[in-house]
Amino acid sequence: MEQILFRLDVFEGPLDLLLKLISKHKLNIYDIEISKLLEQYMEYIDGCSINLESAGEFLEMASRLIYIKTAYLLPKPDEAQRLKKELETNLIEYSAIKTASAVLEKKFNGDNIFVRRPMKIKAEYSYNQMYLPERLIMTYINMSLPDNSESEQKKIESKINSAVKRKITSVISKVVFILRRLYGSGKKLCISELYRGVNDRSERVATFLAVLELTKNGRIKISDDNSEIYFTGRKKERNTESDGD
Repeated sequence: MEQILFRLDVFEGPLDLLLKLISKHKLNIYDIEISKLLEQYMEYIDGCSINLESAGEFLEMASRLIYIKTAYLLPKPDEAQRLKKELETNLIEYSAIKTASAVLEKKFNGDNIFVRRPMKIKAEYSYNQMYLPERLIMTYINMSLPDNSESEQKKIESKINSAVKRKITSVISKVVFILRRLYGSGKKLCISELYRGVNDRSERVATFLAVLELTKNGRIKISDDNSEIYFTGRKKERNTESDGD
């Protein structure tokens, strides 16, 4: 059985077909003659062998037009007028959308690729960079006296080594140092004596932390004016208690 599919490539839907018929037969879209429009519509459908799966929307529109025409035969055709007005509104809106779509299609450039033509660049083979005389002199000296660059490199290496190989003083060593100084000075010592001759930052920090650690553990006390440190006397109290026993 030969089947001719409905020409959806020509008409995108039943509204598109109705607009074509209205334009072809010069009908008024704002006051459609339903009988005449239905007659033209059915003529077009009768001229095609319809595949129901492809043309369901077109058959639905045919039944809609038939229903509107039938409603006009009733004593009170109010519903027919309402349905007709609704159809006219749909056609007017679809016509406006189709017109706008045609305008936008003309302005659409998404499928086009615009490429600028290659520019011809004139090659310049002369060197035109300008330098100050002082810079040229320094460049010449560095080129003619390689020993200078080596000496500068050694200076940089010396600075790096001095930073990397810097002596780090431990806190525990300073704890032992402070206790020995206290025992040797009659168990009382000026704090400034601990920092005399100390220039290394690591050693100064370790000394400060050692004082805090000894104070925290109760081994030494700091005077009210923060100028001296001395033993707390724990050892003496323990000896006294042992003598009493």
